[in-house]
Amino acid sequence: MYLYIFLVWLASLFGHRKARMLMRGQWKATDELRTRLPHKPNRQQRLWVHVASVGEFEQARPIIEHYRSEHPEVQIVLTFFSPSGYNLRKDYDKVDAVTYLPFATRRNARMFLDVVKPDVAIFVKYEFWPAYLRELSKRHIPTYSISAIFREKQAFFSWWGKAYLNILKLFTAIYVQDDCSAQLLHSHGIDNVEVAGDTRFDRVHAIAKQAKDIPQIARFTAGDAKVIIAGSTWQPDEQMLARYIGENPDVRLVLAPHEIHEAHLHQIFQLFEGRYVRFTQATVNNLDAVRVLVVDTMGMLSSIYRYGQVAYIGGGFGVGIHNTIEAAVFGIPVLFGPNYKHFREACALIDAGGGKSVKNYDEFKAAMDEALANHETIGKKASDYVESELGATDKIYDKLFK
Repeated sequence: MYLYIFLVWLASLFGHRKARMLMRGQWKATDELRTRLPHKPNRQQRLWVHVASVGEFEQARPIIEHYRSEHPEVQIVLTFFSPSGYNLRKDYDKVDAVTYLPFATRRNARMFLDVVKPDVAIFVKYEFWPAYLRELSKRHIPTYSISAIFREKQAFFSWWGKAYLNILKLFTAIYVQDDCSAQLLHSHGIDNVEVAGDTRFDRVHAIAKQAKDIPQIARFTAGDAKVIIAGSTWQPDEQMLARYIGENPDVRLVLAPHEIHEAHLHQIFQLFEGRYVRFTQATVNNLDAVRVLVVDTMGMLSSIYRYGQVAYIGGGFGVGIHNTIEAAVFGIPVLFGPNYKHFREACALIDAGGGKSVKNYDEFKAAMDEALANHETIGKKASDYVESELGATDKIYDKLFK
């Protein structure tokens, strides 16, 4: 941990933007909490929820909002490790304080808990910080891990990870996403485990019910054209999509890239050679004249999938695919690249017949042709899978707070 802190500090000195943001957030985290959570003789109860970034926040959010609705008097502290997660959700109005989690040293853990004084602590998915867990255990504060998932190749289960594995015993309970995780933990002597599912399904389902009407997207996708919604794409994804659009004049594409800075948008515009319009520049006239609509704003993707017949999820030719269930909930087939095996929901979506992975353009073309031709049948399998996974929020909430 000390080596990591030194490397982040060093990177911040050399102008690394995220490292600089992380260091600044660390310096002010505890002072912010002291301001927002003043000490009082008869203080309110406090719930502390820690997430890594935006994805984990979305898993925590159903629990936070359920708890807030039933216990408005309790103070809730939300911490992030990632600067991107903090910056996107620092104004989240369902909690009393949002801040960075101070680096996990013993001194920081003691100082943080002295300030926050939580009555309950919740860590989401992959967050296992030994210094904090030890200090929470010493203070006899109930501590839970939710929507957690475990695999054989994780450090816990290596020959050198025995000490790290024992850290898991400090949780009051670990609520895992699937049976495989529970069986793996049981086989290594970790018994404070229960299968509860993934709260993200409940969150995605709720978002789908509140999907916004987007007139520009509605007009662009109206009529008899076949429509692909491509979300969180990177350059390898966009190259395949551009080729497919070029070969299929009856197909329209709504493209929402993962990065919308001008350099990346320029690359996209070169790929589509004048067959596109930017969402922020869309009008009645130019929408009817193009076959590609490039979404150059953030925060709309979860409402856009409803307008498509097939979804393509980006990232599978890089570090890993993005959110597949955000599309599957709308009952459309979901395609993605080859790097998906660490994502339980993607594997299950394939097994359910609602999703498919592709390794190259030939596989992409065959899968896309099939998905567009049979989008209702395949899409039904996708939405049925999502429905089968609902209910984790209520299950975990009842265990923790009832």
